[in-house]
Amino acid sequence: MKSLKRKRDIEDHERLERAVEELDIKAEIKDFSDLPLSQPTASGLEASHFKTLTDIQSKAIPLALKGRDILGAAKTGSGKTLAFLVPVLENLYRARWTELDGLGALIISPTRELAIQIFEVLRKIGRYHTFSAALVIGGGDLKEQKERLGRMNILVCTPGRMLQHMDQTVAFEVGNLKMLVLDEADRIMDMGFQSSVDAIIEHLPKERQTMLFSATQTKKVSDLARLSLRDPEYVAVHEAASSSTPTTLQQYYVVVPLSKKLDTLFGFIRANLKSKIIVFFSSAKQVRFVYESFRHLQPGIPLLHLHGRQKLSARLDITSSFSAAKNSCIFATDVVARGLDFPAVDWVVQLDCPEDADTYIHRVGRTARSEKPGKAVIILDPSEEEGMLKRLEHKKVPIKQINIRKQKEQSIGAQLQKLCFQDPELKYLAKKAFESYTKSLWLQKDKEIFNIDKYDLEGFHASMGLPGAPKIKFRKGVDVKKLKNAPRGDDDEEEQAKKPEVRTKYDRMFERRNQDVLSSHYSKTIADDDPEDAGSHADADEDNDFLSVKRVHQVDEESSSSEKEEDVAATGPAAKVIPGIGKEPIVIDSKRREKLLKSKKKLLKLKEKGVKLVYDDDGVPHQVYELEDEEDFKKRGSAAEQRAKFLEEEAARIREADLDDKQLAKQKRREKREKKKAREAAERRGETLEEAPRLAEAGEDEEDPMALLASLPLPEDEDEDEEEEERPTKRPKKWFEDASEDEKEGAKKRKGKGRVIEAADEPETLEDLEALAAGLLN
Repeated sequence: MKSLKRKRDIEDHERLERAVEELDIKAEIKDFSDLPLSQPTASGLEASHFKTLTDIQSKAIPLALKGRDILGAAKTGSGKTLAFLVPVLENLYRARWTELDGLGALIISPTRELAIQIFEVLRKIGRYHTFSAALVIGGGDLKEQKERLGRMNILVCTPGRMLQHMDQTVAFEVGNLKMLVLDEADRIMDMGFQSSVDAIIEHLPKERQTMLFSATQTKKVSDLARLSLRDPEYVAVHEAASSSTPTTLQQYYVVVPLSKKLDTLFGFIRANLKSKIIVFFSSAKQVRFVYESFRHLQPGIPLLHLHGRQKLSARLDITSSFSAAKNSCIFATDVVARGLDFPAVDWVVQLDCPEDADTYIHRVGRTARSEKPGKAVIILDPSEEEGMLKRLEHKKVPIKQINIRKQKEQSIGAQLQKLCFQDPELKYLAKKAFESYTKSLWLQKDKEIFNIDKYDLEGFHASMGLPGAPKIKFRKGVDVKKLKNAPRGDDDEEEQAKKPEVRTKYDRMFERRNQDVLSSHYSKTIADDDPEDAGSHADADEDNDFLSVKRVHQVDEESSSSEKEEDVAATGPAAKVIPGIGKEPIVIDSKRREKLLKSKKKLLKLKEKGVKLVYDDDGVPHQVYELEDEEDFKKRGSAAEQRAKFLEEEAARIREADLDDKQLAKQKRREKREKKKAREAAERRGETLEEAPRLAEAGEDEEDPMALLASLPLPEDEDEDEEEEERPTKRPKKWFEDASEDEKEGAKKRKGKGRVIEAADEPETLEDLEALAAGLLN
């Protein structure tokens, strides 16, 4: 049976080889069933519901099956992924590739999300093949990838991680590589990936099949030479078409000043709550700020954000959540602009102008995929309109202008200011977002579109909720260090007068004065100076005091009643003065203040606070932190002499304290020994010395109240006594002195098992010493 199966497989391979050789590359092929494909590939395509070929697939797959090098260019959403995955599976199948043959095909993608998407499509259509495939991207487990990499036949990877494995993984061999595929080749050729791609290609064998695919392909001689393409076939299926974007895509643009962009975006989201929206920004910091601020504003639709600074697990979760959602809005950078296929996207909004027309085409390609309808709108600043429209027209992009309905316009500037004022973290994000946006404008190559001097950066700064005028340090022609170090008096007064004062909403808010609060500094100024000069002082101090009084009514007891009536008629009712509560009299110049001061808590705050005092040995009061007069200090001598005297006094005091402590410790030890001897004598007589403590009776002298507690036995003392009882008695100076009867009994009581050996006479000879030693050992 095995021999028959092997023979049948050989015949199938030979038949498939002949069919591929006989395939006409100029013939018009519409279905996958018309192609000479193996049974596993055909079954995988059918199970994945792929039946009809797209334009790029019908032209690129026959050439790839014959082993030609390909440069493929087609619109976004036209099926370029299958155009290289089907030839990869077929060419390895016809070569009878096995696990022992090593790596056969390498597919490189510029982003992790696109690599994951390619790998998922490969798993679907290659489910009936026996090839081993792996996804090698940054953020994954490097150790696990190293263990499995040597057994893989097909790898889908990003340039950085693949280069890392080529340099570090010993078991990874690419000498048998048959096919190299670069998806989104124009992006991979950018400066960010150029060095990595060059290093990868140096490791690969020269004899291989190479395929490059992108929505905006370029035919650069340098790129072709670097990739070692051999007579490549240039497949561009939409060059003759009237548009480089799908015909089912409706494209619009709106001209809005930079200061109104966030208002326009919020109004757009509020008007499309039942839609699936992608909003593109130029930097990750802008994405974070808009996402966090719009979360607080709650437009009424689920919000997501995706950028390159997130971890891989978070990016995968967000991508899957947005794909599964019916109504959602995701804020993203250009990491989403390439190749990702999100189902049923209704709107693509470009809040920031793309760097070129190719980036625009990739962004709008996230909708209207596979001939389904979609809409896209780009929000342009007036300075960007002419240059961007000219470049889109050159790329055959049909776009028309629309205006925003006035009833749909919403202003969120005040709300953002309030949020930034309340939340310092959001204010920090806003500041970083502004800096990253201005820096992206400054770094753009096309200065005809992006002229930073034509943008209303101050208005944009205020629209984000940030107070103060923006400072751009990287602008050309401005020497920042020179301006920073220049003295302030060098500027001409006339030029300073001509400079317009920048006033923000926060500046105007901080200039408002509370008329009902009188600061102590201001009241002191009014009380000390002449009433006629009070107004001038108020004007002088107005900029220095955060809270000050705009108008104060003075009370003159000597004035006549007619003058009082005139004052009341001219300036309102006279102010009330409450003396005697604090150092300064309290002036009540409004009913609201009078009502507030009826509260005891309010009056308590205005009362004069007391001073904490301490008394010395002579009973003289002093403040806790009282400073000594300098003259009195100098009378006692110099600082060095007083320091030496102080140290000498402290040392003598410490010595006396040490002596007292030693005497007290010695007395305690003596009392302890006496108590121990009395207890031992009582035990020998069979008596006890423990008596129950009693309180002093009425007629007796009162004792120390702590005497009762001191008479009680302490656990620590008992432990120490037991330890001392267990200690052996001190040996006599003479070894063989006769022991008394009392000493023998005491030793037996202390040791229990101890023995006393008596020696009749002092040993004189060696034999006597040996006999004594034998007795001791026994």
